[in-house]
Amino acid sequence: MVAEEKKQVIEGLLFAAGEEGLSLKEIADVIGLAKDEIRLLINEMQVEWKLERRGIQITKVAQIYQLTTLPEHAPYLEKLAQAPTRSQLSRAAIETLAIIAYRQPVTRMEIEEIRGVKSDRTVQVLQRKGLVREVGRAEGAGRPILYGTTKEFLEYFGLNHIAELPPADSIFNWREWEEDRQDLFKRLGVDMSSEMTTRSEETDLKEEVEV
Repeated sequence: MVAEEKKQVIEGLLFAAGEEGLSLKEIADVIGLAKDEIRLLINEMQVEWKLERRGIQITKVAQIYQLTTLPEHAPYLEKLAQAPTRSQLSRAAIETLAIIAYRQPVTRMEIEEIRGVKSDRTVQVLQRKGLVREVGRAEGAGRPILYGTTKEFLEYFGLNHIAELPPADSIFNWREWEEDRQDLFKRLGVDMSSEMTTRSEETDLKEEVEV
């Protein structure tokens, strides 16, 4: 595989990883190359994309590489997110938003376990619309991002408080979900006792909604 092909693979991997990004080791393991070579290739890509005046860039935050837009394009991205033609939520967005609303804080992997399909792009759309935000990171391997709803979410649906959501059991089978969730966290190597502490507020919310 020549250098250009390797760069194409790296770009594809970073695109597929979405906002979660990938570490140098993860990229190296997937491609089967040394970390030093991957680092050099990414450095070259960063310079090349800048010279080519590309609309995206590769950034590194906390040892994680990810594709991001350019800071100077922020006004256009904000205009896109606020455009009336894009105000209506798709079925996938509504489904994802409902999962986040009832199970927050929740990771993208948990969302995908429920939906059965990749949801990174859908979550990004909800973030751009201001309906979803990052609220922290879960314990365990990779420390995945936790998502929750925003004040704009309440305004969008005409709610005064999250407790005004319809009964949770009218949307999800909680018993089945809990079994799937525990299985997922076991596979991720997460300490369930720590995870239960993280979700104590969520449990209170679920009980309040179901009353």
